Amino acid sequence: MPPSSGRAIAVFDIDGVIRDVSGSYRRAIADTVEHFTEGRYRPTVENIDQLKSEGIWNNDWHCSQELVYRYSEAQGRSRTDISLNYDALVHYFQCRYRGPDPDDSAQWTGYIAHEPLLVTAAYFEQLTEAGIIWGFFSGATRGSASYVIEQRLGLKNPVLITMEDAPGKPDPKGLLMAIAQLEAQHPKAAKKPVFYIGDTVADIKTPQQAKAQQPERLWFGLGVLPPHVLPNPAYAKGYAERLTQAGAIAVFEETLAVTPDVLQALLASHR
Repeated sequence: MPPSSGRAIAVFDIDGVIRDVSGSYRRAIADTVEHFTEGRYRPTVENIDQLKSEGIWNNDWHCSQELVYRYSEAQGRSRTDISLNYDALVHYFQCRYRGPDPDDSAQWTGYIAHEPLLVTAAYFEQLTEAGIIWGFFSGATRGSASYVIEQRLGLKNPVLITMEDAPGKPDPKGLLMAIAQLEAQHPKAAKKPVFYIGDTVADIKTPQQAKAQQPERLWFGLGVLPPHVLPNPAYAKGYAERLTQAGAIAVFEETLAVTPDVLQALLASHR
């Protein structure tokens, strides 16, 4: 099937799907919460996962802020009693994640510079050859997302919707924007089934909300287990169950397992 045929559309989240952020974004969350609780509380990976499993904390700045608030509330203080400057929190987070000069990508020496990639450029070439139209919708900033997609993976000008473009997930606006751009580039993809591949409950709920706005097409949420859960089989199983309960039609241990053949099989089984 030629690439222009538009068999289906696959839109990818980035964090935990395209890059491993367990030692970067999640580490920056822990650093930030520890800093703004004056060293009294450093959330574990499980603490962060538990918060994100609520399905509304896709933004890691908001996640950090909420963890600070919840720690303080557990100590008997109300949120209104806490002097927490959100802009200062964001700046601290960005300095940990990007480096001392967070506005100049050429100078990024923070955690972002050491994130393992979970896919290759060849993977996307295989999707194209199989007639799968693809793009990205992420809650990351455009600078961070572009850094990994264009500079590190070497993908040239892909459709990319980021934090600056749309509300946070599970609001479907960003996914619908990505679909509209992909359809403009590939007219034969109009009304084709959509797969959204993500690693959080909010990701999985996003295509469900998109379906409410475009019920005439098929929408599928596919779960990918983020690398930090894989070493513990019991924890990985529980994480997968949460994604399934949120609506994922399948959950994979790695993004590379989401092959064109797998996507075709899923389409065939849900027609």
